Amino acid sequence: MKILNYFIRLSLIVFVLVIAKSSTNVMDATVENENTNKTVNLSTMALKVIEIEEDLKFTAIDTYTGDLTGYVYNCPLCSGKLACLSSYDITDGKNTYYDAEYGEVNIVASSKNLPCGSIVTFNSSRISDEKVVAIVLDRGVRGNALDFLSPSLDYAYNNIGRSSITYDVLRSGWE
Repeated sequence: MKILNYFIRLSLIVFVLVIAKSSTNVMDATVENENTNKTVNLSTMALKVIEIEEDLKFTAIDTYTGDLTGYVYNCPLCSGKLACLSSYDITDGKNTYYDAEYGEVNIVASSKNLPCGSIVTFNSSRISDEKVVAIVLDRGVRGNALDFLSPSLDYAYNNIGRSSITYDVLRSGWE
């Protein structure tokens, strides 16, 4: 009887150990991440979004060819006021405007082909080595011509003169 009692106790201990071992078996699960971007860096993503927005900001919506000339605020036929923004004072020789989207831009006159507030860009080695970005804030020319508001009459004559240019429209009017 002692042997049977010993055998039952031993069987119960083995049974409990087998049950305990099988119930506490921890399964290792691995997850494969096939994404080449293993982590998300929000500051890097924000910089990339800004870069893409900058590229889109300078994407042309139309292209024109016309003459580029220069003028000053006090020319014989000029009133000293801008046709599109008469409250903006240019009588001190200022020839730039701060646009919320494009920053500090030059001022040009255009025909009514381009709405007031349109942003244009063009290359003119007489004005700058880089692309010139300008906003239409004045009228007084015909067709596709642009008239560049110059800081002085000498600058208008000697630096700009009259030349044929191709320019891109980046924004059509105020948005």
